[in-house]
Amino acid sequence: MLSVPQNPKSWHPPSPITLPTRSSILYMPRNLQPTKISNTLNDNNETRESSAGRIKRDVLTKEGRTKLNSYPDREFYGYPRLVTHVDDGFISTLTDIYRQRFRPGSEILDLMSSWVSHLPKEAKYKRVVGHGLNAQELAKNPRLDYFFVKDLNQDQRLEFEDGSFDAVLCTVSVQYLQYPEKVFAEVCRVLKPGGVFIVSFSNRMFYEKAISAWRDGTAYSRVQLVVQYFQSVEGFTQPEIVRKLPGAGAVEEQKSPFTWIMKLLGLLSGSDPFYAIIAYKNFKPLYE
Repeated sequence: MLSVPQNPKSWHPPSPITLPTRSSILYMPRNLQPTKISNTLNDNNETRESSAGRIKRDVLTKEGRTKLNSYPDREFYGYPRLVTHVDDGFISTLTDIYRQRFRPGSEILDLMSSWVSHLPKEAKYKRVVGHGLNAQELAKNPRLDYFFVKDLNQDQRLEFEDGSFDAVLCTVSVQYLQYPEKVFAEVCRVLKPGGVFIVSFSNRMFYEKAISAWRDGTAYSRVQLVVQYFQSVEGFTQPEIVRKLPGAGAVEEQKSPFTWIMKLLGLLSGSDPFYAIIAYKNFKPLYE
C-alpha cells in the first residue's frame, strides 16, 4: 500500500461518509476522526447494490475494450509523470470552459487526474476531490483538497454518497476506460441534479494503454464514442460537443509522419485539437 504523503491535504468530509473499498486508497489527515461511518457491506457481507444511473445498453464490444498492454494499469502509472499531455492552447480552452460551467463554491470531482487540474486559478470552490493512479502526482496538485487512488478498470464503484458533487471532470483520459458505461453511470449517481460532467480529449494517448475502439478510431468516431457513453446511461441530458481544431497551417505541418508520431508520443508540442463532450444530470440549470 502506498504511504500517506507527509503533508496530506485538509479534508472536510460529508456526513455520513463511506469508507473506500480495498481497491482504493484515501488520503486525509491522520488526526481526522469521522463522526459517522457507513460501510459498503451489508450484514451478509455482500456488496450493497449500486444506485448508479441505469445503464441502458453496452457501447463497447469485448474486443473494443482490449488494450495492447494488458498489464495492470497501477503498474504502468507506478512512477510520476510531471508533464502536461496537451499544449497551452488546449489548456486555455479547457480552463475557459471550466470558468463558464463551474459556479464558485461548487463541489468538484476530478476523475483520472494528475498533478494539474486546469481549473481557473481565481475561482474558489467548496472542495475539489481528485482521483488517479499515482499518489505522488496527485499530492502535487495544488487544487485538490484530498484525493484517492483507484483503478477504474478493476472497480468502477465511486465511494461517495448519491448527489455529492456539482461537477465532474475527466481530462484527456477517457480513452483508457475499459468499462466506460459503468463509470459514466457512477458519475451520474454522484452528481447532484443539474450537475455537469465534462469529458475533454485531444489526439494524444499512451497508445498501448488506450482501448481498441479508441486506437482504431478517427477524430469523428472518438467524439461519437464519448457521446454514446453519455447516451448509454439513463439520466444525462443530450450531450453537447465543443470542438476547436488547428488552423490550416497547423494541419499542413501535421502531415509529416514523423511529426504525427512525435505528437502521438507526447514528445513534440504543437497545436492540439480540442474536443469536449458536456452533459448534465436530469436538466441544464437556468443560470447557464
